Amino acid sequence: MACHLASSAQNELPVDNHATRETVQLFRHLKNLPAKGFMVGHQDDLAYGVGWKYIPGRSDIKDVTGDYPAIYGWELGRIELDHTMNLDSVPFDRMKAFIREGYERGGVITISWHLNNPLTGKTAWDPSPGTVASILPGGSKNELYKSWLDRIAAFMLSLKGKSGELIPVIFRPFHELNGDWFWWGGKNCSPEEIIQLYRFTETYLRAIKNVHNLLYAFNTDRFKSIGDYLLRYPGDDWVDIVGFDIYQGNSIKNNDDFMKELDQTLGRLEAIAKEKNKIPALTEFGYNGLPDSLWWTKVLLPVLEQHKIAYALAWRNSGFQSANHFEFYMPYKGQASAGDFVRFFKADKTLFQEDIKKENIYH
Repeated sequence: MACHLASSAQNELPVDNHATRETVQLFRHLKNLPAKGFMVGHQDDLAYGVGWKYIPGRSDIKDVTGDYPAIYGWELGRIELDHTMNLDSVPFDRMKAFIREGYERGGVITISWHLNNPLTGKTAWDPSPGTVASILPGGSKNELYKSWLDRIAAFMLSLKGKSGELIPVIFRPFHELNGDWFWWGGKNCSPEEIIQLYRFTETYLRAIKNVHNLLYAFNTDRFKSIGDYLLRYPGDDWVDIVGFDIYQGNSIKNNDDFMKELDQTLGRLEAIAKEKNKIPALTEFGYNGLPDSLWWTKVLLPVLEQHKIAYALAWRNSGFQSANHFEFYMPYKGQASAGDFVRFFKADKTLFQEDIKKENIYH
């Protein structure tokens, strides 16, 4: 990083040749960061946690460790419909304030977009065939889709720091695009169609809307080969960060099985990043409910320490809907794995807010 790491990325640029100064600096620091360690992130960290919502300065991670995450994940689903809050009920105005707060602390912002199905009007999880084709140029919903991108652009361009500079964002549209559960993924469209959509989206934001504070993350779900990963890859000119999402539980319940798959998949990702000269990241991970009290240092950390990635983002802590219905991927104060998470926090390779603040990554 700037004064601590080799300057191998000093003259490199993101795929947007007109990226803002702060965005370029973030890109260069992310390129060098894996030599030092990996940032630990959390979705919706400042908005709510287990048993609380909208308490200024609060964070489940901070409650446990005394520090904030280094990277903050946010979600824009429903902004395309001009709603005032996203699909997880976070008001967009509050989100902007949280984004500014994280940025002013020296943290990194990443944003996903579970956009509704523009063909059927249903959710992102309505995998109706033909949806992607309908929003490509010449398609019946292309104008509608462009109006949605207008709202994305307006949001991104509204994110400004204290000096009026645009806040850089890692944007990861069409995530998990090798799975069948979203309308943009897997069997629901051809690889050629999703590649065309990825390029169209990026071109529209950059060239038409003049949005130049974004780094673009391409991320799949779990994948078994480099060829599988690259099947829907839009090309080196369109991607800054390569990543994938993986969760323990459901189809990977056993710790050893999870460790083996995570290790092998990270190895493939690193090979892709090296070949393509991209930034590798674990764009989503988690183990819902964290039933293993030693999961952080006995399962996750031993694998991540063996690889070089820029960051790992855990999904959100929406809490308990009932005794048997809950969602949390980071420990909260008193949770069974909280003590182990403190050991994870203290490990040499894990980077949290105070670690990143010292690196001055936007300068």
